[in-house]
Amino acid sequence: MVETKLPIINDYIFKKIFSKRGNESILKDFLIAVLEIPIEKVEVQAEVSLEKQLEQNKLGRLDILAILDDSTVVNIEIQVLNPNNFMERIPYYWSGNYYNHLVAGENYKKVKKTIAINILDYEQFEEGPFHEIARLRRDYKNRILTDKLEIHFIQIPKFKKEERGITTRLEQWMQFISQANPKGVELAMKENKEIKKANDEYEYLTGEAEERRLAFLRDKAIRDEKSIREGAREEGEARGREEGRKEKQREIAKILLTKKLSIEEIVEITQLTKKEIENLL
Repeated sequence: MVETKLPIINDYIFKKIFSKRGNESILKDFLIAVLEIPIEKVEVQAEVSLEKQLEQNKLGRLDILAILDDSTVVNIEIQVLNPNNFMERIPYYWSGNYYNHLVAGENYKKVKKTIAINILDYEQFEEGPFHEIARLRRDYKNRILTDKLEIHFIQIPKFKKEERGITTRLEQWMQFISQANPKGVELAMKENKEIKKANDEYEYLTGEAEERRLAFLRDKAIRDEKSIREGAREEGEARGREEGRKEKQREIAKILLTKKLSIEEIVEITQLTKKEIENLL
């Protein structure tokens, strides 16, 4: 049986490519592409190993937290499912990174700029480009209130839909991340050596049995969660339809009661139980 390679947007695979020690140049080039700023150094913050995270919480957030050379804090997160509360979660996680990097007693002016980069495998917004930025602004003339907050949305399906050449560094990276066009990936690797390095890492990870197993567990957990959500939604819809039918039958029963029909006759007409009809009395 031919094995299907796990996608780069499997967050376990993504994190191993972009945050592995020795791969700092890959992450730096990607961040330069997204943020469009010069970056000299990227330091990935250490955390509990991915293996332990998967064992303890298969659906925990596997994100990348890095510090840029100017002390800017950058958090990268992959979202393959569309959680209903995602827009509420964004400021929550962003604010955590914002205040956690302010040393107790420090002046607020020293708080670090905090950037959240969300790579989404669904369309968060119907309108707009595949990559857009949200900032905190005043109503007055739409002026920026502070430059300390920046939230990026990179929507993969929108990128796939757009007919485009590879004209920017971010478009090179999106060819690699989306894997939608093999020729586009080849061209991106020729034009950017860091993408070639990232692809070599991807081939290695998806070729290693242990890495494949851990990534598969992560992918399975996400698929299971999606299945549970869909099952719950379908069950809720079925319950809603049944409750709607019941409510209609109860309304009919109320009318029949005013017509002085017997409970037995109403049971036969509405298919409600005798107790349900007695409760209406």
